[in-house]
Amino acid sequence: MTDTDTWAMIDAERGEFCDLLDSLNDEQWNMQSLCDGWKVKHVAAHLLGGSTIGWGDGFMMLFKNGFNFNKATLRTAQHDGDTRSQAELVKACREHANDRTTPPMVKPLVSLNDNVVHQQDCRRPLGVARQIPEARLRAVLDEAAKTQPVLGNKKRVAGVQLCATDLDWTHGEGPDARGTGEALLMAMSGRKAALDDLTGDGVAILRAR
Repeated sequence: MTDTDTWAMIDAERGEFCDLLDSLNDEQWNMQSLCDGWKVKHVAAHLLGGSTIGWGDGFMMLFKNGFNFNKATLRTAQHDGDTRSQAELVKACREHANDRTTPPMVKPLVSLNDNVVHQQDCRRPLGVARQIPEARLRAVLDEAAKTQPVLGNKKRVAGVQLCATDLDWTHGEGPDARGTGEALLMAMSGRKAALDDLTGDGVAILRAR
């Protein structure tokens, strides 16, 4: 898949997320997402930052947080989500939805994965399901399965065979964990809530991690 294909998917993913954000009431905007410490508004702020942050801002964000990536992203998302209104954030997200920018040292496919997973981080608690287009889902499943630095997906699913039940996709060897591609993606990404949607002997291994 070319970068052009990937960017087209990112454009679509960002646009769909903006539509979701636009539809939320105040209670939903402030609802807890699947990310610890992140409300829906914080996820929106984080994904906006992913399309606008440059090398200088990225370095300063890390420097102020002791070069701890998780702490830096959490604090930045919380600050931006708490200090900017819903209308302001949604407007900015739409304005930058088609930007060809990723955070420093992040390739477009990783950015696509980030956008898909974080949109589901909001949709699941909100109870607003969607059918992720198959090409988009397949692309992020392949990327998520091999991701190791920072997120640790590769180590999390080692020794387990992941089997999608709604598309032709498998990964790994060992006791199986079966479910929709979306549930497998979220489980690979460390979202424990998705484990309840999986079946098979491999689920216990994933749950223990």
